[in-house]
Amino acid sequence: MFGPPARLYVYRSYGVHWCANIVCSDEGIGAAVLLRALEPSHGVELMYERRKVDDPKLLCAGPGRLTQALGLTGAHDGLPLDRPPFALTAGSPVDVLVGTRVGITQGVDRPWRFSLSGSSYVSRPRPRA
Repeated sequence: MFGPPARLYVYRSYGVHWCANIVCSDEGIGAAVLLRALEPSHGVELMYERRKVDDPKLLCAGPGRLTQALGLTGAHDGLPLDRPPFALTAGSPVDVLVGTRVGITQGVDRPWRFSLSGSSYVSRPRPRA
């Protein structure tokens, strides 16, 4: 998390699941965004194979599910997102909802959770508009 920006920080959570963050500040500053969920759109068949579920909303809803579906492990820790096996590209503008974080005890009132407005592919109830 303290490495160069636009790199993946992958770690084990509670010794069970891999979690992935995108480092988003200068090297030496601990700043990253936890990837909590995504709407699967590419490589979905491989995601189903990895996750062994039938419901598309359960493929990537939650940090552990997301990394399992994408096949992310500690081997991906520190890799740049603008080079294979990743491709970091600019997207279209979207409506983003902002809410408070899930699963923390300090800073619970801070607006640190972001969700695509209207998406049903989130791991917990989405923030209110």
